[in-house]
Amino acid sequence: MEPDRLVGVLGGRSLTGESILPLLLAGGWRVQAFSRSGAASVSSDVHWQAWPAPIPPPVSKEIHHWISLLPLWVLPSFFPLMEQCGIRRLVALSSTSRFTKDDSDDAEERQVARCLRDAEEQVQAWAQRHGVEWVILRPTLIYGFGQDKNISEIARFIRRFGFFPLFGKANGLRQPIHAADVAGACLAALQASGAANRAYNIAGGEKLTYRDMVARVFAALGRRPRLLTVPLWAFRLAVTTLRCLPRYRQWSVAMAERMNSDLVFDHADAVRDLGFKPRTFSISPEDIAR
Repeated sequence: MEPDRLVGVLGGRSLTGESILPLLLAGGWRVQAFSRSGAASVSSDVHWQAWPAPIPPPVSKEIHHWISLLPLWVLPSFFPLMEQCGIRRLVALSSTSRFTKDDSDDAEERQVARCLRDAEEQVQAWAQRHGVEWVILRPTLIYGFGQDKNISEIARFIRRFGFFPLFGKANGLRQPIHAADVAGACLAALQASGAANRAYNIAGGEKLTYRDMVARVFAALGRRPRLLTVPLWAFRLAVTTLRCLPRYRQWSVAMAERMNSDLVFDHADAVRDLGFKPRTFSISPEDIAR
């Protein structure tokens, strides 16, 4: 393998990982992919390694470029491995949740925001100490391929119950971003010299209200929208009940309260430096969970 055309991908079987591997191969890269769930058959140019602790040595000991699609607070455990491989550039996914959940009424959500903030600072400090170029990408609400925890969860709820509950007018703005567009931004960040040592917010190509976003999920399912507006006390009761089911364990009252908050971000810097061109919010059949 040519060292300068070899990239290490952490989280290769994640939602974004399965989108980026074909892009890397099409761009002439060879891939050393790491995943907890083992190998996936993509190409002979992708070498897979499982990474339960202790992390095994890679096939190649010269991997100068890395992409991390892991939860950002997990990434520091890979610092020794990347140092061993002579890392020169790192692209890592964070999230705009760093900003949108920092004042949440839900303690778990505030903890997520703190973990993201602290991890970003840790990545930047480590990279500076070791002379590594870093790029951090913060996507908004990711969807795609029926595997996400956003649009797919809405679709599953609609299929199961036939309606979707909304708190108030649910007029807070959203910018859903497709996983394939996140993957494209990662590839661009890996190669763009002007992006070194910068963090970028990346969002979908369309702003729409939470209510309209849910209505489009109904349309994609071929159903007439049944949007039930409920008071907050009813949401609290429903969430308490739903959290008894494993699939809805992550639901919270704070999610309902944010339905009326604008969670939108300017991505002009990413357009300028990465050539970022996200699609509008269009749901294909393969984007809806089964």
